[in-house]
Amino acid sequence: MLHSSFGLREVKLAGGDAMTFSGYGAVFDNVDSYGDLIVKGAFTDTLARAKSTGQWPAMLMQHGGWGMGADDMTPVGIWTSLEEDSIGLKVEGKLADTIRGREAYGLLKMDPRPAIDGLSIGYIAKTWEARSKPEDPRRKLTKVDLLEVSLVTFPANPKARVGSVKSAGGLSIKDAEEALREAGFSRTEAKAILAKGFKAIDQREAGDGDLGAALSRLVSTISK
Repeated sequence: MLHSSFGLREVKLAGGDAMTFSGYGAVFDNVDSYGDLIVKGAFTDTLARAKSTGQWPAMLMQHGGWGMGADDMTPVGIWTSLEEDSIGLKVEGKLADTIRGREAYGLLKMDPRPAIDGLSIGYIAKTWEARSKPEDPRRKLTKVDLLEVSLVTFPANPKARVGSVKSAGGLSIKDAEEALREAGFSRTEAKAILAKGFKAIDQREAGDGDLGAALSRLVSTISK
């Protein structure tokens, strides 16, 4: 099995307990650190087969730690959507409510930046075009069997990244912070609210009327 890594191009986390995220497992027409390039359409057959059989690629951490132990090969969640678009292989996943799943979620949503934001695919190359000129990619992959997509620390292709991490509310952390800022809260207050709830706001600094007005503005902003 081969690996091709990409940074989580856009990781989105939503508020709440859904522990979902999205990003790109592969980016088309971009040469990875191994000299391979994946073209649009390379995943068509493997994705169709996964959807027809129900046997989807696994979600692992660091490609299962290279199989050093049974726990390493235990999935940390499931992929809920795998689609090719104009950019690459767009993935959406849900992390498991397990120790390793919660650990991965915590790393993804760390502030001011995620501790892990790379994605990497594990695949078997089925058809490809070999290099014909020195400046060409080593291989141009036209068909691959996708076995797993991993969250990784060091992606081989920096363009494959997590784009968004979401929680049950469906609103990304960044969007929620912006909504709070627009509602009148300071950046510090917005971050505190997202981390600890409205009880984090010092009531000595905001009267009930002020807080109520700010909350009304927040609801209005989110409802737009």
